[in-house]
Amino acid sequence: MRKFLCSLGGALSIACLAAAITTACTGGAWAQANQAAPQAMPPQPPAMKQMALTERQIEGVLAAQKEMDAITEKTPDNASPDPKVTAQLEAVAKNNGFASYEEYNNVVDNIGLVLGGFDPTTKKYVGSDSVIKAQIALVEADTRMSAKAKKEALADLNEALKSQAPPIENKGNIDLVARYYDKLVEALGDDRE
Repeated sequence: MRKFLCSLGGALSIACLAAAITTACTGGAWAQANQAAPQAMPPQPPAMKQMALTERQIEGVLAAQKEMDAITEKTPDNASPDPKVTAQLEAVAKNNGFASYEEYNNVVDNIGLVLGGFDPTTKKYVGSDSVIKAQIALVEADTRMSAKAKKEALADLNEALKSQAPPIENKGNIDLVARYYDKLVEALGDDRE
């Protein structure tokens, strides 16, 4: 479904990221599941740790991304962690200036949180709610989508809108990501589809 939404155009791929980041950062699905069956579900994952990004970290992500993608593309979805793969990811992260793969992931999450609020047309930060609302309008106006696909897409988008991405704590991250916007979208774009 997400792949279909993202295939509607470049504008939607950023919104797909917004929806994914919103859900990941708030643990919305986990929270709902925990309310429905608290004893059956694992504890809610901790919220993403927001941090002030640096230019060096952004450049490190850009330098590492192709190599990271090459490693993760070979890994089946939902596979249990393989120590060899983990070691490769750790090595790439360290070779690109990060203390660990965990730090690299935290930086990517922070970049994604900010990117999710950028209007892909204007390349201006408008907030993830505005991006998702614009995507809803695009889906509603799309005459090529089947009724079923449109209903599913709108349900996903409305759920993402309800999940509410956390506010950006470090406002300087917005300007920094804006400076690298095109490079970041190109490097991280494949992950969002």
